[in-house]
Amino acid sequence: MVSVVDPVKGFVEVLLSHLALTCVLLLACFAAVRWYIRDSHRVGGFTQKHVFITGCDSGFGNLLARQLDRKGFRVIAGCLTKKGATDLGAATSPRLKTLLLNVTDSMSIRSAVEFVRREVGERGLWGLVNNAGRSVPIGPTEWMQLEDFTKVLNVNLIGVIDVTLQFLPLLKKAKGRVVNVASILGRLSLIGGGYSLSKWGVEAFSDSLRRNMHHFGIKVSIIEPGFFKTALTSLDLIEAELKKLWEGLPNDVKDSYGATYLDDYMRMQSFSMNILCCQDISKVTWCMEHALTAQYPRTRYGAGWDAKLFWIPLSYLPSFVSDFIVNVLLPSPKGTRKN
Repeated sequence: MVSVVDPVKGFVEVLLSHLALTCVLLLACFAAVRWYIRDSHRVGGFTQKHVFITGCDSGFGNLLARQLDRKGFRVIAGCLTKKGATDLGAATSPRLKTLLLNVTDSMSIRSAVEFVRREVGERGLWGLVNNAGRSVPIGPTEWMQLEDFTKVLNVNLIGVIDVTLQFLPLLKKAKGRVVNVASILGRLSLIGGGYSLSKWGVEAFSDSLRRNMHHFGIKVSIIEPGFFKTALTSLDLIEAELKKLWEGLPNDVKDSYGATYLDDYMRMQSFSMNILCCQDISKVTWCMEHALTAQYPRTRYGAGWDAKLFWIPLSYLPSFVSDFIVNVLLPSPKGTRKN
């Protein structure tokens, strides 16, 4: 009968005979334990901390506002519509304040800053979450006009910059946090239109902001969600915009794609989105909450298993690999050939 001790003894002897391997494994275990302990440390005093969130009508912003409110934070939620503000206020405690905010309007942002300044007083603003965004129009680049790009960039990138710059004095007072919502499409440009451009811009802006504000005690984190079911990924909205783009194309451009291209595109897009989109948006708001409450917040958060295990690793691979993935997910125009 073989003793249980024998395999263990043999394993120990192998480790001792490979000293370098043993040292590497011990260092890896030590680093993992240290990272876990460091990552679990939290700041205190939630009830004295103010957090301002943009884009709280629905989706990530709405859930995060309710989530932080339950933890005792003093949440100030920026909503685009009066209905969004009213519904959120009815679902939360009296601590939570709402205001109307259009991130493409500097005067609207300035009004929000004055409101927040009165609320926070000398404590300053602990957290700014730039969550407001739009996705459409998305589609083939050739179908777009310049204004199709700018109306997305104005919300997703210029709006983020404008809001952040105007709130920085309040953030410096509290040595607070900035949490910017990017996307895995800020790493991989899988679709045409302004969305990927804007999210690449958010990544670059956040990196430079983090380095500049480090000297003042402000920490900056980037959230990189995969695909989730929100208003931004609504197929009805995306398909309506695609049809509008198609109808505005000259006949020669339509002919180059083929009469069935739009239907093929929407069918394959619908198939992909139904497979990829996750309904549990709390995976994203958990990352946002960690960035606001951790003593040592991470620089980047991949939100969703598709982001962590597929899209982010794919972003490090050669371009021909991601090109292959896109070619599988979307149809080819009529009369084209793959080289």
